[in-house]
Amino acid sequence: MSLLEYNYDICFRPLRIFTRIASDNPHNHFSEEVFLKRVYAIEENCIGCRLCEVRCVTQHSKSKDVVKAHRKEIPTPSRVKVQEQGAISFAVQYRHCEEPACVYSCLSGAMSRDPLTGIVTHDNERCIGCWTCVMVCPTGAVIPDVKTRKVAAKCDLCIGLEIPVCVQNCPNRALVYQEASP
Repeated sequence: MSLLEYNYDICFRPLRIFTRIASDNPHNHFSEEVFLKRVYAIEENCIGCRLCEVRCVTQHSKSKDVVKAHRKEIPTPSRVKVQEQGAISFAVQYRHCEEPACVYSCLSGAMSRDPLTGIVTHDNERCIGCWTCVMVCPTGAVIPDVKTRKVAAKCDLCIGLEIPVCVQNCPNRALVYQEASP
């Protein structure tokens, strides 16, 4: 199986979240299945323009301006990467996995998973730059920030926005943000 085929399989696998009922259940068992909204790539629509990468870098820059983010500031790594093989291309971003290897392997506790939403977050202040999370990510979606040589970057689903910027700005609607069901 090629890396492109493996990432394609991982990208389209739905993520199940189980919520807990704390007060009603003394054993705090998982109660109901909820599906996390994630970004999905539609490879038939992707032309490999990489606008998702440009907008991601801009969103995570200090200025939030396209020109300044790419010309005047130290660029942050894009948290979405377009993979291409021949005529096939699609964007790969961090999957917020059901069993996140990056969280389990993080030496400093900088990677954590919200038990209610399933979103995996990265605390820049706690990160020691060991890049263990980069090495264990099955899709290669945790990106080392070689400029700072410390913080690893990953998709945060544009916290604070209703729809991630990569989805908002995809001209061909090759990226969608939706809940998945098995």
